[in-house]
Amino acid sequence: MKFSVFQLSRRGARAVNEDRMGYCYTREAALFLLADGMGGHAEGEVAAQLALQSIAAQFQREATSALADPSDFLSRAVLTAHQQIQRYAKLKRMPDAPRTTVVACVVQNGAATWLHCGDSRLYWVRQGQLLARTRDHSYMEMERNTAMPVRLAQKLLNRNVLFTCLGASGKPIFDVSGPHILRSGDRLLLCSDGLWGALKEPALLHGLASLPVAQAIPALVESALQITGDKSDNVTALALEWEMPDDVQSAGDVRTDTASISELFASTIQSSHELDALDDPLDEDEIERNIAEINAAIRRSAASKA
Repeated sequence: MKFSVFQLSRRGARAVNEDRMGYCYTREAALFLLADGMGGHAEGEVAAQLALQSIAAQFQREATSALADPSDFLSRAVLTAHQQIQRYAKLKRMPDAPRTTVVACVVQNGAATWLHCGDSRLYWVRQGQLLARTRDHSYMEMERNTAMPVRLAQKLLNRNVLFTCLGASGKPIFDVSGPHILRSGDRLLLCSDGLWGALKEPALLHGLASLPVAQAIPALVESALQITGDKSDNVTALALEWEMPDDVQSAGDVRTDTASISELFASTIQSSHELDALDDPLDEDEIERNIAEINAAIRRSAASKA
């Protein structure tokens, strides 16, 4: 595989950046992830971190070096992540579990398969034209995409309210799409609502297509922050360009056909001991140590972005 990738997260006018993103890959498969911890619920950043760690750990175990079935993997992995968040809340005796959205994409055999739950989005762009994007699990998006309007009671509420996420009491609703065959130059963007909510879609697509992803993402993120000003949400984006031409070199270029035996797995997602052994029973002391490790990583991440 050959692709160029760039990721960036900026804290907006919020006390904490609850967004998380990252990617990992083997010689034959790559996984791209973004989660947006939900405000209004305690420790949304923990939910987002746990979601990424859980899905990445499962990818590392199963992608040796390709996944048997990317759609099946994503479906199982997101449910495991949901269970990990609920488990965390139970261990900490929280009255309400932390919650997060998630969007995940696997690229394998020249094709992309993605899953999303909530309103973190994926855009698939070719030569500046939108080929597909995920549809938010919100009442507003439901109304846009069905002939029948949502019930009046829901319309009186904020229609941006989500009706599913990871960590809630019920089983999460999610959509899987793909595999979609990629062409050289295609771009995939994963982003939080802090980006797509601030920028109109034509501007977002133009910005994504007009520059290398290592330049396009910082420009888009900065534009979103400037437009929303002191009301800005956290803004997070991860984008990749598939099969960059050989004569074009940029930050974030990945070429897995040159990987050595010691580089069979690479990741920007910090793992934890607990999530490297999801099926192993842990005693309470070990679980508390792992929770402390996760929280320390989150505090370091928040401090570096402040």
